Amino acid sequence: MPQVKPLRRALPFLRPYTGRMLFALICLTVAALAALAMPVSIRLVVDYGFSNANGQSIDIYFVALLLLSVIYALSSAARYYTVMWIGERVVADIRSAVYRHVLRMDAAFFEVTRSGEVLSRLTTDTTLVQSVIGAGVSIALRSAFILSGSLVMLLVTSPRLSILLFGLLPLVVLPVLVYGRKVRKLSRETQDRVADSSGIAGEVLNAIQVVQAFTLEAVQGRRFNEAVERSFVAARRRLSVGSLLSGLVVLCSFSAVVFVLWSGARSVIDGSISAGTLVQFLFYATLVAGSTTAIGEVWSDVQRAAGAMERLLDILDSRPAITSPDASRPFPASANHHLVLDRVSFNYPSRPGQLALGGLSLDISPAETLALVGPSGAGKSTVFQLLLRFYDPVEGQIRLDGVDIRDLDLRALRRRVGIVPQQTVLFADSVLENIRCGRPDATDAAVVKAATAAYADDFIRQLPEGYHTFLGEKGARLSGGQQQRIAIARAILKDPPLLLLDEATSALDAESENLLQQALQELMANRTVIVIAHRLATVKKVNRIIVMDQGRIVDSGNHDSLSTGAGMYARLAELQLTPNMQ
Repeated sequence: MPQVKPLRRALPFLRPYTGRMLFALICLTVAALAALAMPVSIRLVVDYGFSNANGQSIDIYFVALLLLSVIYALSSAARYYTVMWIGERVVADIRSAVYRHVLRMDAAFFEVTRSGEVLSRLTTDTTLVQSVIGAGVSIALRSAFILSGSLVMLLVTSPRLSILLFGLLPLVVLPVLVYGRKVRKLSRETQDRVADSSGIAGEVLNAIQVVQAFTLEAVQGRRFNEAVERSFVAARRRLSVGSLLSGLVVLCSFSAVVFVLWSGARSVIDGSISAGTLVQFLFYATLVAGSTTAIGEVWSDVQRAAGAMERLLDILDSRPAITSPDASRPFPASANHHLVLDRVSFNYPSRPGQLALGGLSLDISPAETLALVGPSGAGKSTVFQLLLRFYDPVEGQIRLDGVDIRDLDLRALRRRVGIVPQQTVLFADSVLENIRCGRPDATDAAVVKAATAAYADDFIRQLPEGYHTFLGEKGARLSGGQQQRIAIARAILKDPPLLLLDEATSALDAESENLLQQALQELMANRTVIVIAHRLATVKKVNRIIVMDQGRIVDSGNHDSLSTGAGMYARLAELQLTPNMQ
């Protein structure tokens, strides 16, 4: 059916658990057979049990009923546990698959997709899918088995009444077909509105200090409330249609049963069937009505889950533009990390009309220390983005040891590049594990050695639990300078041949900066280093300075030659390095 087509994509996640599904099917079959046998026992009690001549028979009939009840209870419990286990396991697998896929998406994906929306799909949407794969499947299968068996037993019990009942079944099926697609559409709309509110909440909570500093609590509260109200309105529309669907199914089902029972009662009066047969038919008709109602209610949940699965498939079907080639080229055996940018042009996908780099050519010798200087928006950080292959150039090439980096294995390339960003990113974990991000297989001793080299060991040991101190979200328990030293320790631990420093000492006080400059000098030895510098005092000792403006190189040289000229660097040097005159 087209309404549930997205849910078919969950089948590959079910295949590893085929054995458990077969066991659940066996339990389901046993439970359904036990339930379908009960009305027959009840008919025998009604027709033959209420007389002195059959006193012993009635004991047998009731023992049979009790035995059937025990079988039904045990098999139902086993079925429920197994199906629910499968549902929990499959949804956990789907959630992990979506998350792993998101981690491999390129930077362009995150330019247009808010993290809150991704989190909504990982949590709310997968929960909806879980409700169907787990409890929904359990109810639907049980109801379908009992419905099928009851319909057969109705024909066996009374063909005339059964034909009458079957003629009324379209009254039950029609509302499901008419309203099912509407429920699915409204379900997806509801999930989109929930994702919007999650996105807003995540955005604001990640910038809570800015919100509080500018006293934006009321403004952001109203913004979130409006998003929540929009999600409520969408949910109300979905609930209205779903409730109408459920109510119509119940009304039509029981109306059909009542009409058929009225006809059966007339048949008992004229003697064409026995009272026990009518009671048996009544039980089977009740099972049909109950099963049909249950399927109708589950169908509404299936439509919601299908809408949620569509949103998950939007992520799973997206493909990163930045990937390793099918046949990646190996690094040369004598790699010395000679880096060349050859007429590189680039614009960000979200800003197609704005050129970030325009025909940039740059030859960086092995073990050279190069600084990129220029105003904001000059393209300095874009160079770093391209070197790490977060994006690919629109035109031109970036070659490492003569090989276009697009021909290299992506992970192998990034393992050779270390970066100390201006805005340090720390995880809600211990100091030890945050530094170990530089090299996940590093020993504790190697981590401590890197921290010592970054002049971070002293303050780390003063923390409540030393290297095992939990840092909180985004390293909230550390100062900016301490966070930056953790980031530098991470880069030291990685020990990459190509190092990118984005104003690595910007958050440090003068004393710490002086110590770290010494550490960085040791770190930069015998490796290719590119430094983004906003403070010119940090680039006096580099081999070469590249001055950039509007994505192009406007000047190059060392500090002495550039500061005595008449270009942009000289003006910046005069502003930053010349003492203010009173």
